[in-house]
Formats: sequence, C-alpha cells, structure tokens
Amino acid sequence: MKTSFKDIINSDKPVLVDFWATWCGPCIAMAPILKDVAQKVGDSARIVKIDVDKNEQVSAQYNIQSIPTMILFKNGKVLWRVSGMQSAHQLLTVINEHM
Repeated sequence: MKTSFKDIINSDKPVLVDFWATWCGPCIAMAPILKDVAQKVGDSARIVKIDVDKNEQVSAQYNIQSIPTMILFKNGKVLWRVSGMQSAHQLLTVINEHM
C-alpha cells in the first residue's frame, strides 16, 4: 500500500520534507547532511525526500520554486520552510524546537 503525502505529514512528530531532484547538485550535496540529521533525531522526527519530478502535484501544492526546499510539518501544518543548502546544525535546531 502506498502512503499518501497527507498521511506522512499528518504525524504528531515533526516531519522534515526535502523537495529535491536527481539533477540538482545542491540537493545531492544535502543527502549526507539529511542522513546525519535523521540519525541524530532517531524516532523523535522523520525525514522524507520528495522528488519534484516524480511528485509534481505535491510540489505544485506547496509552490516549490527552487530546490532544495525543506518544509517542516507537524500534524499536517507547515511550521518552517527554507530553500537552499542548510547545515545539520540548522536543521537539528529547527526540528528540536518543534518536538
């Protein structure tokens, strides 16, 4: 069964969504940073990658104009949004603020 985007973001834990694409250099560079963040937050938050080319409807719904764009959701609501490269420290700070 495929989980819908709505189901993913309707969590009571913070969900950091990374909108990215395979052809985007900065997006590829973010991958190890996001992996590091995911290991540090463990089960207390979730990190999800959304390929904008394969998920055009969701990308349009959230008006993704540039990538990488990261949006932090909790209970389906947007809590924080940023475009461009982010450090693990910046991401962890934002996630920890919303736990």
